[in-house]
Amino acid sequence: MSAAAWARAFAFTQLVEVPIYRYGLRAPWWRAFGASAITHPIVWLVVVESGWSASWSVRVASAEAFAIAVEAVWFGVTWGARRGLLWSVIANATSFGLGLLSYRWFG
Repeated sequence: MSAAAWARAFAFTQLVEVPIYRYGLRAPWWRAFGASAITHPIVWLVVVESGWSASWSVRVASAEAFAIAVEAVWFGVTWGARRGLLWSVIANATSFGLGLLSYRWFG
């Protein structure tokens, strides 16, 4: 995949997750943006670029679990572990689900 494809996916993720973190945690924009900025490149490498021979489902589940865990810690430091985990699950599930729908509708 190209750098442009990653950039589109990254922008999409930010458009979905930043408002969720801003709303749910009242996180400043830089903190909300930072969560996915840390995890998205790694998730993209694991799911799309790694060449890992695991099934797509296993790669996605592993990558999303990583993103949720890291983002939960990122927010948990300030807002507590439970709130960080809750909003990390909500944000990542939303961006993943909307990403799948977007891919299905628009390719």
